[in-house]
Amino acid sequence: MRSSLPLLMAGAFVVAALGCGEGGPPPTAAAVPDTADQVLFGVTHWITMDGVRRIKIDSDTVYMYETSQIAELYGVRVEFYSEEGSISSTVTSDEGTYELRTENMEARGNVVARTPDGRELITEILLFDRTSEMISGPEAFVFDSPERHLEGDGFTSDPDFRDVVATGARAGRIRGSDIGRQ
Repeated sequence: MRSSLPLLMAGAFVVAALGCGEGGPPPTAAAVPDTADQVLFGVTHWITMDGVRRIKIDSDTVYMYETSQIAELYGVRVEFYSEEGSISSTVTSDEGTYELRTENMEARGNVVARTPDGRELITEILLFDRTSEMISGPEAFVFDSPERHLEGDGFTSDPDFRDVVATGARAGRIRGSDIGRQ
């Protein structure tokens, strides 16, 4: 599995270095959170499995921390792809963290996950574990699909939201029947 993010960052560095020339006023410095090694804008990063594109991460702004191999993302959109190459779900959030070594992700703030067939999950924190290919959330959530409605204090699910399991279920409906507190 090969990541294109280091190559993208190197290319951005070369372009920035070539743009540094004499003449004109010096650029103004912007405050960067903590001690980011790089700040990137308009980033797209693909994660592949066995040569097949499986996850696409888009972010308005990325703060890269090379020592810890962490990327802090702002204005996040993540697309999960099936083995056949079609979009299986899309997650948007205000911000997130991407661990380059593990390829684990965390989405935070106004997290909305949708599937093409109408399933939707809303929460404040969503975690993606690359090894298990599972999504979870430690915060309150609401899940809606054509077949059911579910609310709880936390959840685990596959990236397609076909098997959503609530922890601390608050309410739910499956084809008109009620689910009590678990």
